Amino acid sequence: MDSDATTDAGGASGRVLDRAAMEAAVRQYFEACNKVDRDLFARCLSERVVHYLATGMSGPVRGIDPIVERWGADVRANSSHWAVDAVYADEHGRTAICEWTAFKPRLGKVLRGAEIYRFDDSGLIDEIRIYYASRRDDTIDVNELEGFPYAERGFAT
Repeated sequence: MDSDATTDAGGASGRVLDRAAMEAAVRQYFEACNKVDRDLFARCLSERVVHYLATGMSGPVRGIDPIVERWGADVRANSSHWAVDAVYADEHGRTAICEWTAFKPRLGKVLRGAEIYRFDDSGLIDEIRIYYASRRDDTIDVNELEGFPYAERGFAT
């Protein structure tokens, strides 16, 4: 999405998207992650997609191919797979939220979290912001997504 199309902190412009299509795109994104399928990723993600990650996770990840590489490496190394627990979509704000569970059998770990998805004018996901259901990290001064433009988007800073 062009920056001049953004009108609020959520990234909404004038176009209203269909809630069912937004939910389907989020579910397809998780299917693509589990299958490490670039074609599936390309059906739901904009070429300009940015995936913001928690501090310390070497983010943000920009573009479809780096996302395929990132989650593909996790699948190969840890037998990781993800389940969608719930999706909530706001067609006027052109955003969706997904609660998910990540299984990492080789590590013996289960992670839970949520992601916020912003959609571009064509209905593709152009931004993903990840949040983990975990304790805050008191060893750092600011707990936030690495590289996310909080002030520019109107978030409290």
